[in-house]
Amino acid sequence: MKACPRVVSVLVLTGLAAAASDVQTPSSKIHATVGHLFRDGDVPQRVWVLFADKGPIDAARALAELPRTYNRQAVERRRLRRTAAGLFDERDLPVHRPYVDAVTGTGATVRAASRWVNGVSALASPVQVESIAALPFVTKIQAVRRLTREVPPVESIDLDPPEGVAGGSFYGLAEEQLSQINLPALHQQGFTGAGVIIGVLDTGFATTHVAFNHPDKPLQVVAEWDFVNDDPETGPEPGDPISQHNHGTQVLGTMAAYEPGVLVGGAYDASYILTKPEDLTGEYLAEEDLFVAALEFIEANGGDIATSSLVFFDHYTQDQLDGLTSVMTNGFNTATSNGVHCFQAAGNEGHDLDPATSSLLPPADAFQVVTVGAVDVTGGSASFTSDGPTADGRVKPEILARGVDSATVTPNNDVGHAAVDGTSFATPTTAGAAACIVQAHPQWTVDQLRYALTRTADYYTANAAFDPLYIRGYGISDMAGAAAASPPHPADLDGDGEVGINDFLMLLGLWGPCPEPCPPHCTGDIDTDCTVGITDFLILLGNWG
Repeated sequence: MKACPRVVSVLVLTGLAAAASDVQTPSSKIHATVGHLFRDGDVPQRVWVLFADKGPIDAARALAELPRTYNRQAVERRRLRRTAAGLFDERDLPVHRPYVDAVTGTGATVRAASRWVNGVSALASPVQVESIAALPFVTKIQAVRRLTREVPPVESIDLDPPEGVAGGSFYGLAEEQLSQINLPALHQQGFTGAGVIIGVLDTGFATTHVAFNHPDKPLQVVAEWDFVNDDPETGPEPGDPISQHNHGTQVLGTMAAYEPGVLVGGAYDASYILTKPEDLTGEYLAEEDLFVAALEFIEANGGDIATSSLVFFDHYTQDQLDGLTSVMTNGFNTATSNGVHCFQAAGNEGHDLDPATSSLLPPADAFQVVTVGAVDVTGGSASFTSDGPTADGRVKPEILARGVDSATVTPNNDVGHAAVDGTSFATPTTAGAAACIVQAHPQWTVDQLRYALTRTADYYTANAAFDPLYIRGYGISDMAGAAAASPPHPADLDGDGEVGINDFLMLLGLWGPCPEPCPPHCTGDIDTDCTVGITDFLILLGNWG
């Protein structure tokens, strides 16, 4: 059943909350996953508490205030690339504080609030869960799912630096992985990520390495937050495991390193938002509430790009990889609708030659996220790289990059370098390169960048199609080729390179609700609200020509 756009933005896109008009009893609000949490006793557990609305407020007035108070870079990014109607919607309004206070009034402890999910994660006992469910504005209570990030198939191997600047490439140890995706050619045109903000979701970051502190191009961090310890320090802290920061530091090194002749990353002139939603101290690595909080933080602080290698294990079946089910997946869906280019590792679960099976893991099933698989130095698919498709038949992964013996920094030696494996490293290599394209084309929408990346990748250029086995997607990226592409504007419905009368006539012919399922949005639904209507018409007129 189709909801109106306002309800879609607040409830349906979260994939969590029930429609506010549903008649619910307290017990019907508690999802079965919550009972599973408490099967071993009454020890408090983390649950999502989802609210029906943003409270009895003047929403129109609150939304009108947001362009004045929101982060300037985030507002500009939304002006350039947002595809949802307007600059802001109810998802951007804060969670209603009295609702949060009522949850804590039951004795539960609130850990994180999410604007996009419209709820809070809380540590609650069974009795407290029952009390929360009785609150009239609570629509659903669901378990906070735990996440793990796969350990790379091969431990990192220390690398010796190349023989000095004079005898080697400017990129040093990173020469092969960046040349494989034709990024140096884009750098030579002056596009090195300057002015672009990349948000990284990972385990923590040690930024003392010499590659992050070159006097000519030191690492630029515009914002950071540790969501595990709830403080602004994402580096190693007292009480952290000794390996807490390892993975994040190595991921950052593929993008931000700058040691000419030794190791240079793909986006050495970009700025960075560092977030730490992963905790290595317990039996889990992360939980989805911290991931969504980190993603919201990146968007709210002006991030142009977000890159992640977190994936779910043991929580979702393959038929749930539909782009609508997992909380993290829906977080990506909201971020991309706000013009954030999102990149996600496919996972290291391996692949087979059967296109009917998939080893993909959420949130790699998000609709507009670019999911990245791994290849070796020869371009062959890594044995561990996960394959698709999604449950609804979409191509995942879309593109490939080096994920075998990828060169980066060592996390515990400020002058060392290492070779690492995993789609975890193919993904930031791609995200960093994409930052250079965003510098060249800041106005490109998420779909336009996806189009450019996929239609210029090597498998597609050779076959005019994607890999039917869903292992290689559209192939290895050609970043300079993607930057030179001419992707159609979302309002160019007939794909002829201009927005004109034919597009107008197509829009009229498609007028009305999109067929189910939606999302993914249908042709003519430019603002992605699952209806072809007046807002789409106005966007088309605004881009005429």
